[in-house]
Amino acid sequence: MTNSAKAIMAMSLIAASMSSAPAKAGDALGAGLIGLGIGAIVGSALTPREVYVVPPPAYYGPAAYGPPAWTPEWYSYCSYRYRSFNPSTGYFIGYDGFPHFCQ
Repeated sequence: MTNSAKAIMAMSLIAASMSSAPAKAGDALGAGLIGLGIGAIVGSALTPREVYVVPPPAYYGPAAYGPPAWTPEWYSYCSYRYRSFNPSTGYFIGYDGFPHFCQ
């Protein structure tokens, strides 16, 4: 027996016990709240459970800004673009003080 079925049975028993008591001014409000609770439980139990699955992120490959690495065009491009370019390693010193590979 699921939790929602147990809750429905409990609400029904409460409603049945309240109906045998003499009528008071707040009975209509109590019955309305019980009906709202039962309706919410039944409605949530009957709704289909759809799970949204996030699609995997698209892979675009590495970003390449200049010519392919280690070609003569690449050497010319990196030497022109970065004053601190070291052609033997392919790295230049960035503004942050760390070496970066020329792309």
